[in-house]
Amino acid sequence: MRNSQSIGVFDSGVGGTSIWKEIIKALPNENTIYLADIANAPYGEKSAEKIIELSIKNTEKLINLDCKIIVVACNTATTNAIEILREKYKIPIIGIEPAIKPAALASKSKAIGILATKGTLSSALFHQTSSLYASDLKVIEVVGKGLVELIEANRIESEEMHKLLEEYLQPMISQNIDYLVLGCSHYPYLIPVLRTILPKNVTIIDSGQAVALQTKNILIKNNLVNPNNDAVNHLLFSNASTTVLRKLTHSEKDKDLSVDYLEF
Repeated sequence: MRNSQSIGVFDSGVGGTSIWKEIIKALPNENTIYLADIANAPYGEKSAEKIIELSIKNTEKLINLDCKIIVVACNTATTNAIEILREKYKIPIIGIEPAIKPAALASKSKAIGILATKGTLSSALFHQTSSLYASDLKVIEVVGKGLVELIEANRIESEEMHKLLEEYLQPMISQNIDYLVLGCSHYPYLIPVLRTILPKNVTIIDSGQAVALQTKNILIKNNLVNPNNDAVNHLLFSNASTTVLRKLTHSEKDKDLSVDYLEF
């Protein structure tokens, strides 16, 4: 592999751009290719078999686009397909899963909330992680049904979104959580709304920075870091409209980064 090859990132839609932003912040010399499988979003309500099928398809697309490493910026895809992807392909593959461990270790109230998709909460990997780090805590799991669809429709600040979040957060607040773990890469875009509903003592945790750091570590370990910052380019692909993708990533273009939007 060449050091100038791109970091490949995929998600069921636009949500994984929250991870992509952390990656380009941590690795400013790296070219990236982001794949938004908007036509098949959300993954959270799909069967494990379908999630695996879509994850393989996305991975092969990024390999064909000459990526040197792949980040699965989707909790549902990670928890259902990551082991299969790692067995099937030789390229380094990094996953994302809910940040249960830091929340469990830091919680003083011994109660944490996890907002995630059905596909993540029902996966074997999620239950393994939860059992390992949070067995002595009260863990309130809530499926964020409908949230991804509203984000994909650019309705983050809508009244419907606010009502859904109030409904989903109330059981957690009543149980005195002090940490809320976001178990979907779409959900960091909801943080401003979440803060208007949650008590001030509740800390919100997502996995973006941890994934970016792990990506950096794996590149270093495999001698794949790009030493040059000449003509760094970021390609964002969508198999549907690029409108929301552009809206959520316009701040990166404002930093004079080369960001191109393409359809596949």
